[in-house]
Amino acid sequence: MEKARFGHRLVLGGARSGKTRHALALAEFTGETRVYIATAEAGDAEMAERIAHHQAERGSGWRTLETPLDLSHAIASTTDADVILVDCLTLWLSNIFFAKRDPVSETADLVSALQAQPIPCILVSNEIGLGLVPETPLGRRFRDEQGRLNQRIAAAVPHVDFVAAGLALSLKG
Repeated sequence: MEKARFGHRLVLGGARSGKTRHALALAEFTGETRVYIATAEAGDAEMAERIAHHQAERGSGWRTLETPLDLSHAIASTTDADVILVDCLTLWLSNIFFAKRDPVSETADLVSALQAQPIPCILVSNEIGLGLVPETPLGRRFRDEQGRLNQRIAAAVPHVDFVAAGLALSLKG
């Protein structure tokens, strides 16, 4: 892979598919000054364990910004990095839901921030629309919004990868 080809990228996949590992490898190839924007909040012990796993996986050499909600601002205000990695859009969207913010306007703000940001951004997101139909109206609404979010970001970036079983497939770019 040539550095010159690298631009904004969406990395999609299911839970534990290897999407974060793929995104980390891309980011480490891209530059030495790396910013990791974490959208997760440790609301329980299991989530705290997942966060610790991701921290260990990325190791040193990363500056971490914990940004559960104001993602567009975090991206727009980062000026001193070779690459920005956002992990993940699914948890960010969940945070938007629980904060009772409008996912459509938040997504529009995110797309605008990406379009204005010259630093390559790698955005990790779950592809949740491949499974069972959620039982609850809230679950179905979230699944639908996640699908729309992924489509909007995929349309706005030059590269999209899908990761399954630790293997990345280029969908775009």
